[in-house]
Amino acid sequence: MPDIIIKNGTVVDGTGAPGFIADVAVTGDKIEAIGKFEQVNGCKTIDATGKIVCPGIVDPHSHADMTIFREDHRDILAPLVKQGITTFIGGNCGMSMAPYGGENQNLIRDYLAAFTGMDIEAAVKWNSTGEFISHIEKNGMLLNMGLLAPHGLLRIDAMGMDTRSATDDEVGKMSRSLEKSLEEGAIGLSTGLQYMPGLQSDTRELVALGKVLSKYDGIFTSHLRSYMNTLPEAVDEVVEVARTNDIRAQISHIFWVPDMGWFGGVFRMFAGALIKMSKYWSLPIPLDGEEGKQFKKLDKLREQGVKISVDAMPTTTGFTHLFAFFPPWALTGGKEEIIKRCKDPETRKEMLYDITHGKLIWPHTGKNTWSLNLFKIMGWGCARIMAVVSEKNKRYEGMQLLTIAREQGKHPFDAACDLLVEEDGCVLVFESMGEPEDRFTERSLFAALKDPNVSISTDTILMGFGKPSYLFHGCYPKFISRYVRDMKLLPLELGVRKMTGLAAEHFQLKDRGLLKEKWFADVLVMDLNTIAPNCSFVNPTGNPSGVEHVFINGCHTVKDGELLPDAMPGRTLKR
Repeated sequence: MPDIIIKNGTVVDGTGAPGFIADVAVTGDKIEAIGKFEQVNGCKTIDATGKIVCPGIVDPHSHADMTIFREDHRDILAPLVKQGITTFIGGNCGMSMAPYGGENQNLIRDYLAAFTGMDIEAAVKWNSTGEFISHIEKNGMLLNMGLLAPHGLLRIDAMGMDTRSATDDEVGKMSRSLEKSLEEGAIGLSTGLQYMPGLQSDTRELVALGKVLSKYDGIFTSHLRSYMNTLPEAVDEVVEVARTNDIRAQISHIFWVPDMGWFGGVFRMFAGALIKMSKYWSLPIPLDGEEGKQFKKLDKLREQGVKISVDAMPTTTGFTHLFAFFPPWALTGGKEEIIKRCKDPETRKEMLYDITHGKLIWPHTGKNTWSLNLFKIMGWGCARIMAVVSEKNKRYEGMQLLTIAREQGKHPFDAACDLLVEEDGCVLVFESMGEPEDRFTERSLFAALKDPNVSISTDTILMGFGKPSYLFHGCYPKFISRYVRDMKLLPLELGVRKMTGLAAEHFQLKDRGLLKEKWFADVLVMDLNTIAPNCSFVNPTGNPSGVEHVFINGCHTVKDGELLPDAMPGRTLKR
């Protein structure tokens, strides 16, 4: 006898096939059957008449692994489940909480502390990936997690934060560490090729690590080396790793920002005028052409057998660490050395010179050729403070760095350095061309939002402090309400597939991502007419509407939009 029957809903099963009216019967943690069933005495029944019944959402790019090990993670990560997410892939961008240890443990500690704001020595109770997973499972989990081994930590362990290519011996050490993580449950390897230390790697190193993935059928994911003018070369690098080793690859949170070189200032002024005008009327200029070209290239490569996919966020406002805007040479050594550079006036001048004079020369591994030089490309007004740890500077959260600098009577770079010093290196920031979520630059998203081979992701960074991105509370309700229902950029069935089955299939999450008999009962019931994020960049923490029920492994976790007490039904999804 079923435990639960979800009756009379429109079943959109995650394959992209047309929806159909049916009941979904759940027994234990599995979907027992999909069809039409009579009322069964003693069985819990949910009336889904007029509602959409679909798989629980699979978020292919998240940093929730940086929180899920905490005892309070249920409260912190509740916004994910309340918008319909039942599974996330963690360990992205070359960073996670494990493996932790080795002769460069102090560097790994500082690397993680700058991002999380935690006392890492007090928080970390493990060394290996396997011990990290065991710790999470012992504490209990709100939702399912697949974990990637982080290239950044493997590289620091092997060679510190040096700004050079790895030797064969160092690549060998990384390969052995990767193999151990895969043996212990990691589902693949993630890279952050715009960030230190990943940006100092070369394609040779990545291909060598891909050989280990090939042995274990692991996936290779990549925050690309560039999302600017050299986006084609950055995509080609990931393709080479995948094709050479015949492995699956995932291009993370794709977007494109052009570097206009000497015309950058004029371009920013022109774009700024169009962005301001978009509050009233958005000029219908296509801004997604470069992404569209890359998607067509990837389509042809798939026809040739290359196993590659992409994810994207439905936002024009990115977020990262403030140190990511700095020249890579300034980030070598431990935290004390980095903070010392930020304090020193002469070193500041050298960093500022490299920012203002740097050139985006592929492969971006030189002293001032790194591609995340957003201050030069997007201007000093691109950065807004996302999170700090001290009460003294909390008032700056949400403010433009340029505004803070003017208030303090400083150059913006001096304001950035001073803030990093005061916050002991822990400052997260938003970045955008103009006003966050403006209707002009939004057009740059359309190619990714429509493409059938691009899944939707949140890039979640929920740490329990700071001003979060509203995607962490309403990413998928926004995607469905604005782009599927209101703008009709794509049909509902494709929209659901891009949130569920597409990522689950590519990451090989066994028996998940579809509504299918004998598959795990990760189920979302939503009202297409009322679904909405109810949050924005300015007010990012609203609860979505229209997300009525969420089941994780058959456990009723969200009812009428509210998280049910004590529900901890998540599991780790191991290789």
